[in-house]
Amino acid sequence: MERNARMAETQAASIPSRAGRRRSASAAQRGSVRALERGLALLEALAQTSHNNLNDLAQRVQLPASTAFRLLDTLQKHGFATQSEQTGQYQLGVRAFEVGSAFLPRLQLNDVALPVMKALMQEVGETVNLAIRDQADAVYIAQVESGQMLRMFTRLGARTPAYCSGVGKVLLAWLPLTNVRSLLGVGPWPAFSATTITAFDVLERELVKIRHLGYGMDNEEREAGVRCVAVPITDATGSVAAALSLSAPSVRLSEDRLQRTIPVIVAAGQKISEQLCLGAR
Repeated sequence: MERNARMAETQAASIPSRAGRRRSASAAQRGSVRALERGLALLEALAQTSHNNLNDLAQRVQLPASTAFRLLDTLQKHGFATQSEQTGQYQLGVRAFEVGSAFLPRLQLNDVALPVMKALMQEVGETVNLAIRDQADAVYIAQVESGQMLRMFTRLGARTPAYCSGVGKVLLAWLPLTNVRSLLGVGPWPAFSATTITAFDVLERELVKIRHLGYGMDNEEREAGVRCVAVPITDATGSVAAALSLSAPSVRLSEDRLQRTIPVIVAAGQKISEQLCLGAR
């Protein structure tokens, strides 16, 4: 009996408790989640510019350089990042493009919007953009460039704060005000120019105006010397799914020309919305 009891005690001591196993598993899961979050942060940092050295990336995501290097090595192995042999700089890999591109067909926006955007650009001679909202940012997902020597260009996938861009304010305008406050906070927000809206009460009045007029303006708020007019794109449910915009140097988009252009872009936005609704039936 005593011998059997001692053997049982020895066996029990050699087997981790269930609570211990649960704690170990939980710690491993937390470590995996943390590594995933860090890897995603690096992907976002890589997307912001095409010139990224290791130390800059590590600083931007607030990681030790050794940790950033290991994560970048994993991203490289899976095709989400590449490193130049000549400069040592890191860039997004083709796999990131493949995964990101898979998102667009879900929206049916590009197929529907691009022909209308091309026609709009040819009619007005200025760059036309399409953007969607991601939290507090507007994200550009399509562009038709103007043929002008001096023209606006935005990298696809680029983000801009919603409070200071034409597309962004349009994407916010039809949200409940409580949602807008939750997304942006109460301010003040960073100013990018002398005309940037930085206070919530001013933005609130601007959003009311946009809903009333049916279009929004960026009057050199994001970048001095650039004006933009934007309209909402609605889906089959009547919700604002995207924003269509026309952007140009302020010297070409005078007040007189702007007033002539607004009905044209409003009509283009309505055409895309109608086609989206037809495609959903």
